[in-house]
Amino acid sequence: MSRVQLALRVADLEGSVAFYTKLFGVAPAKRRPGYANFAVAEPPLKLVLLEGEPGRPTVLDHLGVEVESTGAVDAATARLTESGLVTLTEGDTECCYALQDKVWVRGPGDEPWEVYVVKGDSAVGDKPMPAAGECCAGR
Repeated sequence: MSRVQLALRVADLEGSVAFYTKLFGVAPAKRRPGYANFAVAEPPLKLVLLEGEPGRPTVLDHLGVEVESTGAVDAATARLTESGLVTLTEGDTECCYALQDKVWVRGPGDEPWEVYVVKGDSAVGDKPMPAAGECCAGR
């Protein structure tokens, strides 16, 4: 099973956790300082909340597709590269309190997308995503 990921940077993490718990009817699957994620079965969604600046509106941080295996990440990398998109791969990277393999691309509006698999737990939290020039120059 794969599912779409939506990562939001929120000013009020506790208020956002309470809201999304009510909206989707599930508690967070993982809580860490400044971080929460929800593994929603219906609709299939990984919602990630990252603590932002107080008093600021919620903004999109990045989008993603969570897949089941490194092989699926590799297949997505090949498909995206063959279609002419510039990709950046990260193997055994630690972010969002997880060990992951992933590939990044950027959409036409410079929105960052990742296809990733979670391989295990990690103590590493918020890691900056690659800048546009690092993964998608010339788009």
